[in-house]
Parts: sequence; structure tokens; C-alpha cells
Amino acid sequence: MKKNWNARGFVTAGTAGIALVAAVLHDAEAAQAAEAQAAQAKPAIVVLGDSLSAEYGLPRDTGWVNLLRARLAQERFDYSVANSSISGDTTSGGRTRLTAVLSRIKPAVVIVELGANDALRGVPLATTETNLRGIVDASQAAHAKVVLIGMYIPPNYGPDYSQKFHAVYERVAKDKKVPLVPFLLAGIEDKPSMFQSDQIHPTVQAQPLLLNNVWPTLKPLLGASASQ
Repeated sequence: MKKNWNARGFVTAGTAGIALVAAVLHDAEAAQAAEAQAAQAKPAIVVLGDSLSAEYGLPRDTGWVNLLRARLAQERFDYSVANSSISGDTTSGGRTRLTAVLSRIKPAVVIVELGANDALRGVPLATTETNLRGIVDASQAAHAKVVLIGMYIPPNYGPDYSQKFHAVYERVAKDKKVPLVPFLLAGIEDKPSMFQSDQIHPTVQAQPLLLNNVWPTLKPLLGASASQ
């Protein structure tokens, strides 16, 4: 094939090349936009939690929330997961920032894992209960299903206080008609080797067990999997 190197031919070829590049870029941008739109179209699960869900002291992407993403993919549930957990957060903090989370993500499901820090800071049980009720109400008003994760506090607080603390979750779940995970740390609470050196935060090895505590309560709230 003979190449035409005259001035006019060079300009013509250059214009065609520019047009080709522009078309490729346009296709790439269109593909990215479609991909982003598809991701946004997925129903989202938001985890509103504290350090137990925020991977405190763990390597990145090893916590139970990240394992939840893998479980969803494995069982072919087409959901995205947004981890809105902050170490040290309380029910008051979670309630305050929930409005922005609901507005930004518009989740189908909100998993509420808060309250342990309330007890550690001596927040009155009535305040914790009011905040949990507010979180559930706001989530339901935004048309999201809710999973409430219950907690017990260390036995050195006394069995009476511990039972009253846990009863807050039971009462809120019953009154608001939302499913309750009785205890996030069930099965590891008496196993020191499953906790980091602070004996508060679970290790990497414990994370699959935490997910197994949540999954049976969460799964029935999800739409049909792609394999069904």
C-alpha cells in the first residue's frame, strides 16, 4: 500500500487518527459510566458500626465486613457493601451521621453494630436505647431493612448491668420488628486466643466466626440470589 505523504494527505490522516482516538476515548468513558451506573444500581448494604466492624488492629480487608462482600459474591447475591464504621463510635455518633449515609448511599439494608462504646463510657442505658430507636426509625423511613446486632459487655461490669444492657437490644428489636443478631462475639467470648492483646478486639482468625454470627440473620432479608 502506497503511503501519501503530501501535506493534504498528512492532515487528512491526522484528522482520521484524532477521530479514531476520540472514538476510543468516548467508548471507554461510556463503558466506565455504564459500569458506575451498574454499581449504583446494585442494592447496597451499609454497616453502621464501631471498631468491631472497622478492622481495628487488623490488616486491611480482613475484617468480617469485607468477608461479607466475599460471601455475597460466593452465594451470588448482587449487593454492594459500604462499611460506615468508625472506631470508638457510639450510638449518638452513628445516629448523627446516619442521615448523610442514607442520603448518599440509599441502602437496601442497614446493619447496626453500635452500643459497646456507650457502655464503656457510662452512657445511660436510656440514651443508648433512644439512639438505637432513632437509627432504626431513620433507616426504615429511608425504606431500608434493618439488622440490629446485640452486644454484651465484659462481666466485670456485673451480671445485672450486663443483662440490662443486652435487654436494650432485645426491646428495640421487638418493638421495631427488626431481626436481632443476639451477640456479635458469640462463640469466641471465652476464648482469649481469639482476641488481640487488648482482649477487646477480635483477631483476624475470629472474623469468619463474626460473619457466621451475622449471616443467618441477614440472608433472609436479601433478594433472590442470581443462582436461583
